[in-house]
Amino acid sequence: MSSTVSAFAATAATEPLSKITIERRDVGPYDVAFDIKFAGICHSDIHIVRSEWGPASYPVVPGHEIAGVVTEVGSEVTKYKVGDRVGVGCCVDSCRECHCCKSGLEQYCTGMVLTYNAVGRDGALTFGGYSSAIVVDENYVLRIPDNIPLESAAPLLCAGITMYSPLRHWNAGPGKRVAIVGLGGLGHIGVKLAAAMGAEVTVLSHSLQKMDDGLRFGASRYCATSDPGTFDTLAGTFDLIVNTVSANLDIAAFLNLLAVDATLVEIGLPQDPVPLPVFALAAMRRNLSASFFGGIAETQEMLDFCGAHDIHPDIELIGADYINDAYERVVKSDVRYRFVIDMASL
Repeated sequence: MSSTVSAFAATAATEPLSKITIERRDVGPYDVAFDIKFAGICHSDIHIVRSEWGPASYPVVPGHEIAGVVTEVGSEVTKYKVGDRVGVGCCVDSCRECHCCKSGLEQYCTGMVLTYNAVGRDGALTFGGYSSAIVVDENYVLRIPDNIPLESAAPLLCAGITMYSPLRHWNAGPGKRVAIVGLGGLGHIGVKLAAAMGAEVTVLSHSLQKMDDGLRFGASRYCATSDPGTFDTLAGTFDLIVNTVSANLDIAAFLNLLAVDATLVEIGLPQDPVPLPVFALAAMRRNLSASFFGGIAETQEMLDFCGAHDIHPDIELIGADYINDAYERVVKSDVRYRFVIDMASL
């Protein structure tokens, strides 16, 4: 038996999101059901509902930054109980048998099931967090530390782990010079995380408009990339650069900011192909890489790290009736720094 819940959905690429009802499956032996209290708005939500990353399967109920409270657990569930504070991020299933899954890298499993706009193992379309409730296998549910408010926890389930994973993988920490390109929904969390890890953090932003915020978040330096002198002054400086900007940048210019054997990681996903500037790579044996979000264990590690270091994203709380307006503001980079939907308004 399934249940009917309220949701906000896109029914076509050019139509505004509107309220609909969707079906959630009955709670199976290994499932966790929870009421969704808050859902973050990620720029990828906009790309997907507008079919900018390929044709979407409508209706699309977006949302992969989901925080709530458990209402029911299956008979075989051991990790959670009714009343627990939990979250769900970018995926809700994977094959569970491949090397990636067994290594805690579910995000790279070829059978990974995205939280929305994907097809689950039951053959049904997945619907995301812009809804009042959800049912997810316990292995893909995260525990939210008690000292992180649910509304602040929601953006950590995508923006937080998308920043944490490359910072951890490329060993951001004491003695490492880290640059974050862009101070938006991703970048502002990245600055907080890298600073808490002990790295020396620089923000590289188009202008100095958000400099006070960047320094408050933990950066020791804030530089404008619109000033050509920035690239001369900082040449060969950084051990790691994480680029959060989804627009096509002059990658060669940013590669030239790296020290020997250092790495530039792309986590912004531009629509157009990125050229490969081989000379800039060869000059100091630099590396150009990219990163997705993190696996389930790493996401839990990130949440626990944020709890231990009192790291919260800066959010703007909105009602469901403001989602379409919020989308337009996200496109214009007019948010500091993450919209979060209060699902009680649904």
